[in-house]
Amino acid sequence: MKRFCKWLLPLAFVLLGVFLFTTVHGHDFLGLLSCGIAAVISCYYLLALMHRRNASAAKWLKISFTVLLCIGVAAFMITEIVILDASSGDGNQNFDYLIVLGAKVNGTAPSLSLGDRLDAAYDYLTAHPHVTAVLSGGQGADEGISEAQCMFNELTKRGIAPERLLLEDKATSTWENLQFSLAVIEEINVARPDTVGLLSSEYHLFRAKLTATACGIEAATIPARTGWPTICINYFLREVPAVWKYIIFGG
Repeated sequence: MKRFCKWLLPLAFVLLGVFLFTTVHGHDFLGLLSCGIAAVISCYYLLALMHRRNASAAKWLKISFTVLLCIGVAAFMITEIVILDASSGDGNQNFDYLIVLGAKVNGTAPSLSLGDRLDAAYDYLTAHPHVTAVLSGGQGADEGISEAQCMFNELTKRGIAPERLLLEDKATSTWENLQFSLAVIEEINVARPDTVGLLSSEYHLFRAKLTATACGIEAATIPARTGWPTICINYFLREVPAVWKYIIFGG
């Protein structure tokens, strides 16, 4: 009975993970992480069972698994620290163009993440009336309008002058956001600017700045604060594998 009961712990993590991944909006990575914890616990339980039959092999497998696990956790934590450090942005810098990176649109309405970015964009554009914004984001298969059009609609409703807003409505990735937005600026400005403002969710700023550097420009990052604490945690954690994907495979 005792042996059976201990398996309830990883089972509980699996059930929690499935619930978070499938039911609670904005908690998908926390769901995957919960399932990952269940897998780690199960591996140690299985190694303990193996130890009864082949103690030597189980010992070395346990050591190897623990070392790899520690390396993975350390790499994850170091990357997270770098992401957190970049999340405060670069402060006030002088530039004429602000690129606002899009996020999910629900039908024709902004998602929570896009709403947070719109709040930050409105505040910045209101405080800096000389700045022109490029609203960047294409239209996904499950979106009623493009992310750029959604941002344009919402910002003009709040009183931002339409002539201060340029639309880039083709991008489907951060790399395309920047490349296509720079092309829009070049059509207006002829030359590519040396520095642009780059506004996105705070957890995304490190990867966005890496992408800007790869595009050959200097970006002054401006954070949009994520409103829901648990969603913020989810996205900060999810950004770690996204950064490593970018480093390994590029934009």
